[in-house]
Amino acid sequence: MKKRVEKSSKEKVDKADSVTDEESPKTADDYQCSGNLELDFTELCKLMAVKEIPSVKIKQSTSTNRRVMESQMTTWSSKPCLQIELENEDHGSVKEVKIFGWKVDEVVFQVLSRILPCLSNLQCLHLWRVGLTDYTFTSLRNTVSLCSNLRKVVLEGNPLPEQSYHLLIVEDSMLTDLSLRNNHIGEEGARLIGSALSTAHSANKTLLSLNLAFNNICDAGAIHIAQGLRLNRSLLCLSLSYNQIGDSGAAHLAEVLSPFALTHEEIVERRKLLIKGEELTMVQPSLVSLADSHERPISVRSSSSLDRLNKSTKNPTKKKDNPKKEEKPAAGQAAKKEDPKVAKKDNKVPRSQAGKSAGKDNNLLVSEQEKVEVVETVIPLLDPGIVHTGGKVIHPGNTCLTSLNLSGNKLTEQSLKVFLSSLEGQGEGGLLRLSLNRNQFPSDCDTFLKIQEVMSLRDPLKKNRSGQVEDEHGETKTSNEA
Repeated sequence: MKKRVEKSSKEKVDKADSVTDEESPKTADDYQCSGNLELDFTELCKLMAVKEIPSVKIKQSTSTNRRVMESQMTTWSSKPCLQIELENEDHGSVKEVKIFGWKVDEVVFQVLSRILPCLSNLQCLHLWRVGLTDYTFTSLRNTVSLCSNLRKVVLEGNPLPEQSYHLLIVEDSMLTDLSLRNNHIGEEGARLIGSALSTAHSANKTLLSLNLAFNNICDAGAIHIAQGLRLNRSLLCLSLSYNQIGDSGAAHLAEVLSPFALTHEEIVERRKLLIKGEELTMVQPSLVSLADSHERPISVRSSSSLDRLNKSTKNPTKKKDNPKKEEKPAAGQAAKKEDPKVAKKDNKVPRSQAGKSAGKDNNLLVSEQEKVEVVETVIPLLDPGIVHTGGKVIHPGNTCLTSLNLSGNKLTEQSLKVFLSSLEGQGEGGLLRLSLNRNQFPSDCDTFLKIQEVMSLRDPLKKNRSGQVEDEHGETKTSNEA
């Protein structure tokens, strides 16, 4: 009897083990992420045989905790951990992930590449001195592109031999905020970043803030960054503080802020756009009615605008097709007879053919108000402010950049004069904040005082800054914090 009992109990244990084996994933590939970072990270690390699994710490989103976290990010962490911030009390609402002070190996990066895209609320990823390599950076870049709501990446203290940081701001990138401080970025890295910001043929359209402080960009790199600012119309804030930039690099940065002459390559590209616009207006002449200038192709828009315009012609709303119906709902049989006709007409034309028929008939069924709504920002090379003078094509300059930080560089009064001239030459828009502290010129020199006077008139927050000063990085803080 005892043997039979023991045998039956063993069979039950074996069955239980087999059930659990069937339910639990055998490999990392079989694991399905739940969206709970703490749970998923631990389980995947176990499946991938990570010897020392980093802990996951949850931090509340308060200013006090932020200061504590910033103070902790000055030394290497003794115990690896992931610090996460939640949108609410739900553990599946992670909005920020921070890793700082310990080397993240390839296996842990593989784990993160599985988890991060599953975090639907993830908005910010902060990596400080995590020992990135060119290989792990490639994995990180691919992961960032898969995170639907990730808009801010902080990648500091991670020098890369290939300096391929520009891959984070390619034309189709969705990032709006990128910090690359203290990454030993030199001339080549700055050249790649400048090309990612804009060339005559392409431009980044999403990045709003770029921090390149504490690198080795120098004059040559600053010239490349200035080149990228020529036709970029999204970047609002740029920090180049502590980069050993002298008068030559600063002068190029200043010159793109005011009217400048287009290069031969830019002129050739502009002509191509004008020709393309002329061909387009022959097919859809109603698009040109929005342009007041004598240059018709100025109203040329990107393909995305035209696609949206065509979509609006394919599916005109009932409100626009039959306005009388809403104005006079009881207008009698005449109004009722029109409704089925309109519906019939719409049903006869398949969606796939609606655009073709609209193009053939040159009949855009949208009002002037709709056309204004779908029109996007003018292409920089087709800016209405471009003029021809003295055999040159003069562009009005970059007036989208609102904040430029050049603190802690090697500027002298010579480059200050170029900045003053550019500021005075800017029309509407332009810089609202220009940080030039801790450079190689006396703080009481006339040119610097004039620049301060000009900027004080522009700064909309100047009245609220009476109790604020700048720290050594050119960042604004209250006098109590200083």
